[in-house]
Amino acid sequence: MDYKKRIIDDLLDLKLESFGATLIVGPKGCGKTTSAKQRAKSVVEFQDEDQRDNLLAVANNVPSKLLIGDKPRLFDEWQDAPKLWGAIRKSIDDERENGLYILTGSSSKDIETPHTGTMRISRLQMYPMSLYESEESNGTVSLQNLFNDPNSFKGCVSDMTIDDIIFAICRGGWPQTLFNKTARSQLEVAKDLFRQTCHVDISNIDNIQRNERWTREILKSYSRNICTLATTKTIWGDVNANFDISQSTLNDYIQVLEKLYIIDDIDAWNPSIRSRTAIRSSKKRNLVDPSIAVAALGISPQYFNEDFKTLGFLFESLCMRDLKIYASVLDGSLSYYHDRYGLEADAVLHLNDGRFALFEFKLGESDIDEGAKHLLELERLIKEYNAKEKQTPLRLPDLKIIITATKYGYKRDDGVLVIPLGTLKP
Repeated sequence: MDYKKRIIDDLLDLKLESFGATLIVGPKGCGKTTSAKQRAKSVVEFQDEDQRDNLLAVANNVPSKLLIGDKPRLFDEWQDAPKLWGAIRKSIDDERENGLYILTGSSSKDIETPHTGTMRISRLQMYPMSLYESEESNGTVSLQNLFNDPNSFKGCVSDMTIDDIIFAICRGGWPQTLFNKTARSQLEVAKDLFRQTCHVDISNIDNIQRNERWTREILKSYSRNICTLATTKTIWGDVNANFDISQSTLNDYIQVLEKLYIIDDIDAWNPSIRSRTAIRSSKKRNLVDPSIAVAALGISPQYFNEDFKTLGFLFESLCMRDLKIYASVLDGSLSYYHDRYGLEADAVLHLNDGRFALFEFKLGESDIDEGAKHLLELERLIKEYNAKEKQTPLRLPDLKIIITATKYGYKRDDGVLVIPLGTLKP
């Protein structure tokens, strides 16, 4: 199968141009090695059983010997040979060149290195595929173009139906699904990732034995509370309905699932438009891909014929996943806004030059008016704040967007853009 271009490709080029080595991190199965091989001119694969013993012997005794080869040189599963880290760091200092090495490996193994690699080995986070990368979004609407010229938007049409969206949620953005010919085999990939996370990776990451059933229950609770502001206490209560675990144990499991890049919470945006006590500052619960939630809950695409409420939260998770991926190439970051008066923006995308966009996520047409009302009220509060605080005004939102699972996109009379998720690209 031909390589499908990933959004991380251009980011990797920039890292190689800027630093001696790049470490690609991200959840298992997101395509780290495949993307790295597109840029590497030589490869060392520690999982090659024919060469493994010999490679590890060299790595443990004279790791610098493994650095010999065309550059950039890729070390896959580098954690199996942790002495490489120091050898690469020294090589970068000696050669004083960029783009020498790429490191990839399983997120299920946490290695402590004697040196941080700061200014020499740069980290690059990779996500599962967005709908644009899997070629399901037609990419007729560019976020970059919208920021540069908001008036350029003249409407759009998505090729994705609601059933397509539901299947994408359940299947996830895992590259392995591209090789699978049937729908049921594509759905099996996320299920297997969930099983492996609970059964193997939760313990392998630091060689501390953890309870598979507890892990399943924690991820199940996370999935029930996905894209909500559920507290750790709420999740703890969910888990303790079936098991008796301590708060500190729960915190440990959550931290490990974050290290595995499975849990991927969203931070709060705290502008000065309300009092500090009014604005929610806790994280919004989320997973790196909504398919993990589907697997944890044990449901299928057919389940959503009768449960649109759960579908709404999972659709928000899908939107968050894609916006995080698109934000990475725009050098931006994603957060959310919610206050105790019920005013919210499901997502806020900030660019590093100060521009930002407010987002609401709505499955269908019937909720668009409500979403627009929230975005316009937020803009009004910022204007109200600026009228009082003239010395330190807040920037007004550059874009107000409602992302939908519908077919048609358009600009409303109030200036809010309605854009189907199946048309977006960076």
